[in-house]
Amino acid sequence: MKKTHHTTEQIIRILREAETSGQSHEELCRQHNISSQTFYRWKSKFGGMSLTEAQRLKELERENTEFVSSVFHG
Repeated sequence: MKKTHHTTEQIIRILREAETSGQSHEELCRQHNISSQTFYRWKSKFGGMSLTEAQRLKELERENTEFVSSVFHG
């Protein structure tokens, strides 16, 4: 899987900007150098989350990956 160029904080900030600014999502995507597909994927995953909730989600995903790896390889 390709490593992300944006941190969780940056993603949340971009989504908040989309909600509050009057810009279209195309303009916002161009401004932040992301595709529309990326924007909508982020919106479906992180939309409506606070920064702490998003950080907790990433932590749980990491823990789950470690658990699955230990079960199947250990």
